Amino acid sequence: MIDHRDGVVVPTGFDVPVEPLWRAAHFTGETGSIAEARAFAALFLEQLRTEWCAEIGERCEGSALLVVSELVTNADRHSNGPYILELEGTDSAIEVSVYDSSDAVPRRYPRDPRRIGRHGLEIVHAVAEEVAVERVPVGKRVRAVVRLDGD
Repeated sequence: MIDHRDGVVVPTGFDVPVEPLWRAAHFTGETGSIAEARAFAALFLEQLRTEWCAEIGERCEGSALLVVSELVTNADRHSNGPYILELEGTDSAIEVSVYDSSDAVPRRYPRDPRRIGRHGLEIVHAVAEEVAVERVPVGKRVRAVVRLDGD
């Protein structure tokens, strides 16, 4: 970054983007879509490392990819159509949003280690700093924020 003081140009270090990094991908729900979504998110995290100089530890990266997997899996299983994965991030956090065509709000079941399946939203709540669901004109948006600076 360059700072201009009294007509003097002073280098001040790395240039840091002003706007968060944002990417979105459309998935049809065909076989392999969940793996593609994880790969898309992994590339996004690498871009955060490069463009935002984000120091993303192994545990934070794993948490972010887990949230992507769970939210995309829910959209894949419970909606009757395509879904969109939207990622927005900085050096400190990543916001994962999944849009799908179902207007049914996902249900978070009480903790039960004997239950088989339906733990996805429970897992997302355990690793994300914030989780929200909102209805949109064509279905819903499930959003989770994962901190990247807390390894």
